[in-house]
Amino acid sequence: MDKKALGIMIWVFFTAFISTDALAQADHGPSYIEYWPTVLEIPLLFMAVYFSFRTASALRGGVLGTGMTLLAWGFLIMGIGHAHMQLKMVFGIDIFAMAFGDLGGRIVWVIALMATWGLSALGLYKMYKASSQI
Repeated sequence: MDKKALGIMIWVFFTAFISTDALAQADHGPSYIEYWPTVLEIPLLFMAVYFSFRTASALRGGVLGTGMTLLAWGFLIMGIGHAHMQLKMVFGIDIFAMAFGDLGGRIVWVIALMATWGLSALGLYKMYKASSQI
């Protein structure tokens, strides 16, 4: 494993540890450290979406390209959902409830979760099946 990737992994685990510790103390009110994962999560998630679409286009179709495209769409929906969660947590703004009403917003949220999981699972399955034939 290259040193840069190892450094990024250590940084991600450290951030998750700090976030978990801050959330465990959440009964004392919001903490400054709780917002760091929010600040870091969204750009990293959208960077993953960007590179997943780039990877899918580099594979130029076929079974692996189709699987990666499905994963990329699942990641994009997940990124929108996470941006929504962070807006709700940090600013108290619930975009889905504003757009679709309280019940409609919850229904849209569940549909988005199912779409994320479904697209990701189907993409991984297609890639698994293709890799077992190589």
